Amino acid sequence: MAAEDPHLAASLAQTITEVSERASVLVREEIELAKAEIFEKLTKLLRGAVVGLAAGIFGIVALLYFLNGFAWLISIELFPRGKYYAGFFVLAVLLVLLGAAAGFLAAKWLKAAAPPTPDMAIDEARKIRATVTGD
Repeated sequence: MAAEDPHLAASLAQTITEVSERASVLVREEIELAKAEIFEKLTKLLRGAVVGLAAGIFGIVALLYFLNGFAWLISIELFPRGKYYAGFFVLAVLLVLLGAAAGFLAAKWLKAAAPPTPDMAIDEARKIRATVTGD
């Protein structure tokens, strides 16, 4: 067997060290890249949430103005002059009726929706138990 070259062994050790260091640097850079991507995505998500919240607030305020105008329209068209409050009460009753109907439907649909059960897995388990026990 030929004697090992000490220069070759040192070169191999140096190469292994360089590869290890480069791999370590690569892993650190990948971690930093992942952090930057997550930060960018969270920033976009936060911006979207803030703009969505602003849109919701504007929508609610617009709905309030619409309902106010609708109440005035009911007052002017259906009731004699001087009884402007009546349109607001009519609109309030309409909104309560709509809310009650929506609540009734929601309760009905929620009661009808049973929690999901793994029916196929339960049936298969029963078949396996029957096979094992010999029933």
